[in-house]
Amino acid sequence: MISRLKAFALVGVVLTISACATAQMHTEDQLNAVAQSCGLSFGEVMQDASEKRLLFLVRSEPSAEQRACVYRWARRGHMHLVLVNIANGPAS
Repeated sequence: MISRLKAFALVGVVLTISACATAQMHTEDQLNAVAQSCGLSFGEVMQDASEKRLLFLVRSEPSAEQRACVYRWARRGHMHLVLVNIANGPAS
């Protein structure tokens, strides 16, 4: 019974530690590599040093596949994806 309790405690500690994983600041080259691998252009995937947990996808109407690709990479890096949809042309 005690060994089972220790096992549950260990699992709880491991889950707590993994939930506290922090995002790291990625280089421009790393972000551009992600953009290219997801079918985007250089500079369309960005990260701000003041909030490393946010990953920005800046593009006019990215496809569902592009969004999903960047989302998966963001989740692996413990980041939240922020979609910034750029409007094309002047507003009417």
